[in-house]
Amino acid sequence: MEEVDEEPKSQAPGEVGESEIVTEDAAFVRGEPPQDGDGPPKVDSEVEVLHDKVTKQIIKEGHGQKPSKYSTCFLHYRAWAESTRHKFDDTWLEQQPLEMVLGKEKKETTGLAIGVSSMKAGEHALLHVGWELGYGKEGSFSFPNVPPMADLVYEVVLIGFDETKEGKARSDMTVEERIGAADRRKMDGNALFKEEKLEEAMQQYEMAIAYMGDDFMFQLFGKYRDMALAVKNPCHLNMAACLLKLKRYEEAIGQCSLVSK
Repeated sequence: MEEVDEEPKSQAPGEVGESEIVTEDAAFVRGEPPQDGDGPPKVDSEVEVLHDKVTKQIIKEGHGQKPSKYSTCFLHYRAWAESTRHKFDDTWLEQQPLEMVLGKEKKETTGLAIGVSSMKAGEHALLHVGWELGYGKEGSFSFPNVPPMADLVYEVVLIGFDETKEGKARSDMTVEERIGAADRRKMDGNALFKEEKLEEAMQQYEMAIAYMGDDFMFQLFGKYRDMALAVKNPCHLNMAACLLKLKRYEEAIGQCSLVSK
């Protein structure tokens, strides 16, 4: 089992020289908010007008900076048609966060992107989006629960984001770029672990794991799969080490079970 070395003078697992990999600015948070029945959560906080068709209410404050144009954002959300209260999408249920490059989002997620651009990492918010910035006059063919001219409600958590000048999504990265980005997150996590900043370390490990999703791993063979596993597996084990220190034993076992061969 490869874990972070707790001795301050020891090198963290899988760490390479700082001159080889430059750390990026990133933020990341964890957790799934409970769902209150089938409809959107009830929120009493102040309504913030972001656009004449987009409003936001903060459920939980975030931290740090807000993403800028071309930031690659990772978010979980639930979405409802406001008039019918029918939920039509839930990334938590699918266990797959949405990746969105601000400024390059799909037309039907324009309103969602406006909301996300106003959020900080870790922020949990409720967004109301007019139909003009959603699925439009025709509604959605992909989501039958979205009728024509449907205003939308999103419950969103901005998990984290990477600031990139070119706004390159994971899907547009080469295998080497994607593994390199994940390795940088792992190195940042190792440094935070040594400082006993366990929650922040786990945030970085989770960012690394987000780059190594199942859809990506299934496509890898030979040396590239070995390279990816050399980053992904230590992240799961190091997260388990953090969780053990926090006495969250069941979650630690869960992380160990995700180690791939």
